[in-house]
Amino acid sequence: MIAKIIGTGSYLPEQVLSNHDLEKMVETSDEWITSRTGMKERRIAGKDEHNSDMGAAAALKAMEAANVTASDIDLILVATLTPDYSFPSTACLIQALIKAPQAAAMDMQAACSGYLYGLMMAKSFVESGQYRNVLLVASEKLSSIVNYKDRNTCVLFGDGASACVVSAQGKGLAIRNVNLGADGELANLLILPAGGSRKPASAETVFAEEHFLKMEGKEVFKHAVRRMEAAAKQCLDQLTLSESDISWLVPHQANMRIIEALAKRFEVPMEKVFMTIHKYGNTSASSVGIALDELLRLDTMKSGDNLLLAAFGSGLTWGASVLTNE
Repeated sequence: MIAKIIGTGSYLPEQVLSNHDLEKMVETSDEWITSRTGMKERRIAGKDEHNSDMGAAAALKAMEAANVTASDIDLILVATLTPDYSFPSTACLIQALIKAPQAAAMDMQAACSGYLYGLMMAKSFVESGQYRNVLLVASEKLSSIVNYKDRNTCVLFGDGASACVVSAQGKGLAIRNVNLGADGELANLLILPAGGSRKPASAETVFAEEHFLKMEGKEVFKHAVRRMEAAAKQCLDQLTLSESDISWLVPHQANMRIIEALAKRFEVPMEKVFMTIHKYGNTSASSVGIALDELLRLDTMKSGDNLLLAAFGSGLTWGASVLTNE
């Protein structure tokens, strides 16, 4: 019995924040952002458009694509670093929104690698026989933790959600394997300093702007390519596949230069690298799922095509997975 993705969905807010909009907010330019990141636009959720709302919208699309109802869902996993609340979980809020009261629900946090961490969990639950249908949702409202006065970070991030239904029943993308990794020694490279139990919210933390994400961009870049490459090569080696067997590379949409470096190391032509970075920027945990959903909806996949997913994020965390189209 092998777990498969039998349906995908995604949701992007309507509001567009373009590079030209950012030119009016901070000292930057469209040329500077595009040349260094590959980003032209990103989507921003409305004030009353919450993480759980976006996640539920993506979930309903995935369920429709998988031809399952809310009563068929046994477990809801939500990958997010921007939950509606510290508690209750965003998964419980989504459970209520999609009306699946019989489903267990929980959040998990692996930052930008969250979709792949969730995919491993969903695969394990299904293949062990614990659950029949697992709904994996990755949803982020990064605009809530971005400092729009910091030109080094505010140009990178956007909001959005993705989802998939993982099951052993039906046809879809077989989850051949998932390889994950982490290095907590480098936790400070990408961090939200305050708001947790270590440094609770106070007048001092607000004044010091510690409720916005902080990133050491050059160091993150250096580790991102190397760690994703290692995880991806491990996936291919386990399946005795070569780089030439990859039909599509679907990477985390963090930075065009990272994506190009990864593609070069795997000798994958850029026309076989699926990208949404120019439209949506970095949407953290949801980015791989959004790209995968858009690729599948192009309906160009052939039977036997191998997809290589790869992601990297705060923690540090990273992961890769090979999916094979049935």
